[in-house]
Parts: sequence; C-alpha cells; structure tokens
Amino acid sequence: MKIVITEFVTLDGVSQGPGSPEEDTSDGFTRGGWLVPHIDEVFVKRTSEWLDQADGLLFGRRTYEAFARDWPEITDPNDPYTGRMNSLPKYVVTNTLTEGAWNPTTVLRGDPLATVAELRARPGRELQIHGSSRLANALLSAGLVDALRLVVAPVVIGSGRRLLDSGAPVGLHLVEHEVTPKGLLLLRYETTGAARTASYDGVTDFV
Repeated sequence: MKIVITEFVTLDGVSQGPGSPEEDTSDGFTRGGWLVPHIDEVFVKRTSEWLDQADGLLFGRRTYEAFARDWPEITDPNDPYTGRMNSLPKYVVTNTLTEGAWNPTTVLRGDPLATVAELRARPGRELQIHGSSRLANALLSAGLVDALRLVVAPVVIGSGRRLLDSGAPVGLHLVEHEVTPKGLLLLRYETTGAARTASYDGVTDFV
C-alpha cells in the first residue's frame, strides 16, 4: 500500500483543530475552526473522492481516540464520509492501547517504523493518515510516506501545531493542484527522496 498523508493546513502550516474551536485545545490552542468558513461543494467532492481510494486509515493514538469518540456518533445518512470512515480498517500506532473500540481496528505495537513498514508492504491501494501530525512527521522523516494531499486554507493563524516539522529534508513533486471557489488550495505531492539543493550560480540558464 502507499502511505498518503491527507491533511488540512493554514497558510502558515498549522494543522491543529481545523473543524471547530473545541476540536483540539491541547497546549492551550484557542484558534480552531479555521477551515470551516472556506468549505464548499468542490472541497467536499474532492475529499470524498480521496477517501474512496483508501484501503485503510492509519492513526497515532491521540487522533485515533478523538476520531473513535466522534465518528460513530454521526448518524446523518447524507454525511459524505461517515459510512466509509466507520467501516474502513483502522490501524493505530501505540504502545499504550491494547485494543481499539472503533472497529475494525488493529493496534500496531512495538517499533512504530517497523510495524508501519510491514503494513505498507502489504498489497492494497492507499493507507491514509488523517490528523496524527506527529506520526505523519515521523514517517515522512523515515522515508515511509509516498504522497501528501494538502488542503491549504487562505488564513494565517499564528500559533498551533504545525504539520511539516519532520526534521529531515524531503523532496516533493507536485502532481495535482486545484483551487476551490472559496479559495482552498488542493495539492497532491509525491515524495522524491531527500530534498535537493543548489545555488543561484547559473540561474541565467533559465531566463
């Protein structure tokens, strides 16, 4: 399977609490709900199409527990995501939990990188990371991420947990991009190994 990070971020890279002011107040965060004013039909359609490509969902413990609490309580039959979020196989990377309540769930104990690498080697389409920014960063730094889908909101929050803080230089290749009517930037990148560097010497070759 390909491991794909699917995340919502602000223009200054914050991924914490996109859905409501109360979604994630850890570390005193008070600026949640920044994505909601920009949601439109194109956003819903595209993110639903992304979820169609998942054969499993991969979480860190904290995001898993929040999702396991909230998603089973959504009963709206017209919700475009709930049926798949609740029915897809879930994998949670943790040495704290022994079992998961949001079925079907598999708890991945032991070395996180080794257990995820073994899961990635299995046949399938996409293993999607939603939320779980710490796990996403660890896997990105270790070279275990194949692609990133980012929804960039046209807002600067100024504080909060930032998504891309892996500590390792990672090269990316932009393969898809789209702007929604309300200004959300939808981006898909594929990883290309370590980030390349160069100098301005010879820049005139391109002008």
